[in-house]
Amino acid sequence: MATETTTYTLIDGKKVAAQIKSEIVETVNKRKAEGKKLPHLAIILVGDDGASQTYVAHKVKACKEVGFHYTMMRFADTISQEKLMKHIDHVNNDDDVDGFIVQLPLPDHISVEKITEKIRPDKDVDGFTNHNFGSIVSKNPLIMPATPFGVMELLRRYNIETEGKYVVVVGASRLTGAPLSMMLTEQGHATVTICHKYTQDIKKYTTHADILISAVGKPGLITADMVKEGAVVIDIGTTRVEGPQFKNGFALKGDVDFNAVSAKASFITPVPGGVGPMTIASLLLNTLRATESRNP
Repeated sequence: MATETTTYTLIDGKKVAAQIKSEIVETVNKRKAEGKKLPHLAIILVGDDGASQTYVAHKVKACKEVGFHYTMMRFADTISQEKLMKHIDHVNNDDDVDGFIVQLPLPDHISVEKITEKIRPDKDVDGFTNHNFGSIVSKNPLIMPATPFGVMELLRRYNIETEGKYVVVVGASRLTGAPLSMMLTEQGHATVTICHKYTQDIKKYTTHADILISAVGKPGLITADMVKEGAVVIDIGTTRVEGPQFKNGFALKGDVDFNAVSAKASFITPVPGGVGPMTIASLLLNTLRATESRNP
């Protein structure tokens, strides 16, 4: 458990996300006053997955908060891959749409990779296409994967130095761990090790990390004995844990044993309220960037 001598700084993703939204509102209002095009985000939701509906509702709410236009398209989970691709073509060719996302997961009969690659890279504000994934190693990527972008923004706004630091990323997913590792190397000038489910003795790496990031989705994976004294700890993993002991019947848990690890950390993110809010803020930033690139 954390002791009274704990001096960690809590990295407040809600607060930073609110700051970013406020900055976006200023930019949108300025564009409006100058008669310029306002950002327009299109969202496709397939099926009635409860979590997906919640995520989409948050994204729509965020669009309203910052003054973006948005288009919401819902389809039954029986839609064919071919029909869905035709709808994507339509949005790709709509000049008024600046940003475009297809909410994941998709039904089993639809290929996530084929659908993702169908989205125009300059409208892919989730940053999932191979083009945008690869552009991370360029000097000026226009659109970056939303969650890793959010983590980088948290580090920047909390003045956490990455240059020359040793970073360990636990979790090598195509959506989070892998692109974040590339961003930390290319933009953060850090030395990065990626650990995954095939890594033997993960603790051997994590105990040396100046910055430890976990993006696995396994509650309690990172314990205090795996963390170096004074490390920065970023918890991306978010898992819904159900049980009668929770007020609403469930709770969101991170990969990090927060109470124990916070006693050793210099900076640490909570779950919820850490990286989560930054993903939507990054999505909005990507949409604004896409708008500005085509309509300066």
